[in-house]
Amino acid sequence: MRALARRHGEQLVAEMRSGRDTRPRRDASALTATVLALAVNGITLAFAVGGVWVVVDGWGGARMVVGLVLLVLAWAFAPRVRRLPDDRPVLLRGDAPELFELVDEVAREVGTRSVHAIVVDGSLNAAVTTYGLRDRRLLMLGMPLWEVLTPEERIALLGHELAHYANGDTRNGLVVGAASRTLSVWHHLLQPLPNSTGLEGLVNALYVVPRMLVGGLLVLLARLTSRAGIRAEYLADRLAARTASTQAAVGLMDRLLIIGSLGLRLRTEINRAALRGRRSSEQAAARADELWEALTAYASSIPEHEYERQRRVGARRGHQVDTTHPPTHLRRACLLAGRVEPAAVTPQPRRSELIATELAAARSEVARHLLRGSLDA
Repeated sequence: MRALARRHGEQLVAEMRSGRDTRPRRDASALTATVLALAVNGITLAFAVGGVWVVVDGWGGARMVVGLVLLVLAWAFAPRVRRLPDDRPVLLRGDAPELFELVDEVAREVGTRSVHAIVVDGSLNAAVTTYGLRDRRLLMLGMPLWEVLTPEERIALLGHELAHYANGDTRNGLVVGAASRTLSVWHHLLQPLPNSTGLEGLVNALYVVPRMLVGGLLVLLARLTSRAGIRAEYLADRLAARTASTQAAVGLMDRLLIIGSLGLRLRTEINRAALRGRRSSEQAAARADELWEALTAYASSIPEHEYERQRRVGARRGHQVDTTHPPTHLRRACLLAGRVEPAAVTPQPRRSELIATELAAARSEVARHLLRGSLDA
């Protein structure tokens, strides 16, 4: 993975320096992944079509049972349509007009459409996805990460995430994304029954081969899309730099290097709150504000030499945000090796204040959930 990520990073830098087209390209792996995804989606479709045909053809007879079974299997195997979560704050355009205006501006700069909704949660992360039958766009914004970033780095974060729409990242596309979700559903349904006895044990034994096959397909699909995924991450970083400046994008990479430390600090604050026990609603609101102040103060207190140490450790051990991202030190090096980009979107103090006001309620709600241990940190 590290060798592949390094090779793609070097290749992208060479392409940028030579003036060649750096947009995502369909290679043999991407085409194979698409064919595999179409086959997976075709199985679900075949169950649905076959079920309808058998029900209609055998109407009123015993064959209807077979058709209904096929329809149930099609329903069970089909990927679920994502819905807006009901356990965390959801912001629509009318709830946060200034924030959406900033997102709109960043989207225009990276060359894509904006989002329809923003979900705020307690993760040290951010992501984009879709929801609903019409595949509306959704930005997942982790409040702990947002809090510790500078205004410039926040724009870089938005630029990186929205760039995945602009790059046409196949991992989240309609065909491959649906197949991945379908395989995940299959794998979940084939999990062994706990505390099995008798007949349940036999069912678990029958599940072994299908589960291994589905698991292998999941791994294969991930491997086939990893090459395009790595390139998509590098390109998203470049678009983030063009939007917020190279300096801001590099600063974002440095923040990602200390995600582990920030997570430990956040967990420490949550544990401290738990030891203090329940409090009144006023005290709980105060503790929610204190959580973000403590996290921001901790991030601000980290000296430059600690960032340098983290860079060296990351280069030696291969620090990654998660398994879908190239090592952070390679992403940072790729940004520095390319052309130094000025900021196309700059933070405005007045807008920043208004955005903070718009996020205030969600900010407090997420903190209260974290302190109660009801939202993942």
